[in-house]
Amino acid sequence: MSASTAGRLGWTVITPPVAAIVLAISWGTHPGPIASSLIGVALVGAVLAAVHHAEVVAHKVGEPFGSLLLAVAVTVIEVGLIVTLMVSGSGETATLARDTVFAAVMITVNGIVGISLVVGALRHHLAVFNSEGTGSALATVISLAGLTLVVPTFTTSEPGPIFTGQQLAFAAVASLALYGAFVFTQTVRHRDFFLPVGKGAPPAGTDPGDLDDDGHADPPTAREAWISLGLLGLALVTVVGLAKVESYAIEDAVNALGFPHATVGVVIALLVLAPESIAAVRAARRDRVQISLNLAYGSAMASIGLTIPAIAIASIWLDGPLELGLAPLQLALLLLTSVVAVLTVVPGRAKPLNGMVHLVLLAAFLFMTVAP
Repeated sequence: MSASTAGRLGWTVITPPVAAIVLAISWGTHPGPIASSLIGVALVGAVLAAVHHAEVVAHKVGEPFGSLLLAVAVTVIEVGLIVTLMVSGSGETATLARDTVFAAVMITVNGIVGISLVVGALRHHLAVFNSEGTGSALATVISLAGLTLVVPTFTTSEPGPIFTGQQLAFAAVASLALYGAFVFTQTVRHRDFFLPVGKGAPPAGTDPGDLDDDGHADPPTAREAWISLGLLGLALVTVVGLAKVESYAIEDAVNALGFPHATVGVVIALLVLAPESIAAVRAARRDRVQISLNLAYGSAMASIGLTIPAIAIASIWLDGPLELGLAPLQLALLLLTSVVAVLTVVPGRAKPLNGMVHLVLLAAFLFMTVAP
């Protein structure tokens, strides 16, 4: 590996393989407290490595493809984790998909958006973004959430918040259609609506990675990008795999504390979404709030648009009911989040207060999950 490659990648080259070894050793086990702590260290390292390699690849392919790549990659593996946990049959699986997807929506739309707006607005006076692109992303998220998580609560063909087979198939196809239409809009038809709203390039020579003195860090070489792409995939697999291993310790802790089982889905969603959260905050610090919002809303719609079709297919061989409809408390939180998100996005710029409102809604969601 060249000195340039080593300089760009550094310790992040070693971390994903080490985390993968930890995963291979611990897979299928029920680790005790000490082993769980060591696995947690490997999990954190894999998360940080995933963020680094995602940013390297994103720098090579450009926006909005970079944020789309990270969102889809994490979500695809998140789907695998949900299906694996449902097949394993540990704990309450009927609502696992609903709880995890809803947690992912609340964490992204309130948590990632909130912290990104606070960081961006505090550092740069106002967080500025393209309201047209962000608004269409938010509309897609709300439509997907409403179709797959709200509608089942009110259907009457099956007792309870459950879709029939035909209804689930329709929701799956509609989700894929909406997600596909958005990806086409974001990457082909109206790509410019999802690019960062710049305030001018930084002075030449101010970035140590700017070798050609053009005011921007130079993109990685093709070889570096391919190395990072491979390590990103490995890191994401280990993140979700280690989260699966840690789920036993999480379930034990939840049961010991007397929390509702939905807390397991929330903790798993927090772990899986950690790479996107860190990447979004780092983008906001660089006054690229649009990238942060691309990550947040892209992750939310990918979490629904890819998970529901996968669950629909998996339900063919899964035993037991599949409850997708939200409970009344969750419906109230989703409605409040949707209204606030629309008011945040419409102006195209936000103050720290806007971010704080979203963070308070996230805090309310987390608190109401453990104390409904």
